Formats: sequence, C-alpha cells, structure tokens
Amino acid sequence: MPLAESAVPDAAADAASLPRDARGRLVLARGEVTGHAHAVLGAGRLVQEAGPFGPMLLHLPEGGRVVHEEHAAISLPKGWYRVVRQREYVPGSVRIVAD
Repeated sequence: MPLAESAVPDAAADAASLPRDARGRLVLARGEVTGHAHAVLGAGRLVQEAGPFGPMLLHLPEGGRVVHEEHAAISLPKGWYRVVRQREYVPGSVRIVAD
C-alpha cells in the first residue's frame, strides 16, 4: 500500500536520489549469491533514509513494476512506498537477510 503523501518525511522527499544501475533500474535489493536483483523499471526515484538499516523511500509518479529474474513482475500503482529489507536475529546482532 502506498504511503500517504503526508507520511513522507520532507527531508526524504527533497533528498538526492540513489543512482540507477548500469541497466537503468532502481535496485531495491541485490542477491549476494546469485547476483539477481529486485528492481523497479520505469520513471521514479529511490531515496535512502538515515539509520543503520535505513529503509528506502520509492517514489513512482506513474506507477511501476518490481522485477526479479526468478518470479513474475509485481505492478505498483503510483505513489510513495517505504522499502524495508527483512532482518533476522543472530546471536548478538541483527542483520539484513541475504538472498
């Protein structure tokens, strides 16, 4: 579900966008083993929020599609989205789940 425009922090809305990869995609997560990526095609921007596990904000002014080499694309309507990577507990710490 998209974030309400009022839920998007002003600092994030005004922040510089993260760069696209060599294929022109906005990469949400890259597999460490396979190199496959969950990525967004089309118009939009990706902004990193602060913090050690800082989620990203994805703005899709015209909607978009999340693609991955191993499953069907997921269509998203236009709006702002908070991208949160799944985390797991390991004794003594928390880490981002690896693909």
